[in-house]
Amino acid sequence: MKLIEKHKQLITWYQKKLGLSDYELLWLVFCKGVFVALVIERLIVH
Repeated sequence: MKLIEKHKQLITWYQKKLGLSDYELLWLVFCKGVFVALVIERLIVH
């Protein structure tokens, strides 16, 4: 449980630091995931 609470605090800290709403944060994380997946796919395929 300690790890989960620390993770929640870290997310809240980043959200406040960047001035993002919950919706904006979700889109940011989604786009980051797509970007990482594309980079990994390019490294494996080529």
